Amino acid sequence: MNNEMFDAVIVANGQFPTHAIPLAILHDAKHIVACDGAIHHIPQAEAVIGDGDSVPEAFRSKLIRIEEQDDNDLTKATRYCVENGWKRIAYLGCTGKREDHTLGNISLLMRYYRDMGVDGTMFTDYGFFTPAHGNRTFPSMKGQQISLWNFGSHQLASTGLHWDAYNFQEWWQGTLNEALGEEFAITADGYYMVYQTYDVKA
Repeated sequence: MNNEMFDAVIVANGQFPTHAIPLAILHDAKHIVACDGAIHHIPQAEAVIGDGDSVPEAFRSKLIRIEEQDDNDLTKATRYCVENGWKRIAYLGCTGKREDHTLGNISLLMRYYRDMGVDGTMFTDYGFFTPAHGNRTFPSMKGQQISLWNFGSHQLASTGLHWDAYNFQEWWQGTLNEALGEEFAITADGYYMVYQTYDVKA
């Protein structure tokens, strides 16, 4: 993973990463934005986005308070990055606690890609999520575990995966696939989300 591909890193207040890959991305970040209480983990963040309820007094000078409640702190932080011209964004700490927040944050990654022009990737301690559109080739490793979710494509196919993709309608249908080599390709007429593990299947 090339850490230079990101303009900024947004850290949400979920499970803070421990895996070497997301930690390296954080270490090499050009800009770091924290979502409210996440500032406890990353005091080096240049901005804190949220209502400030979880921000210690020592970091109040970094707080950018956004009172509106239509969007969550992750979306507010994303909007802040986009307004600063940072559209290649790595997302950390977005999963691992409440399951409803996890599902919501993963789906928001597609909203940012589709509606805000964000080229984002969400990293966990096990792998990473990438929103995509149309025909695309993904670097991989033989035995890497792959999952795929359809976000409105009417035609969906793959090469380089153990099981061929099709026009999935249910969340579970595209999960638990496997890469056959150093890349795989998705052909689609719409949007979809790809998940890749860091490690190959034992």
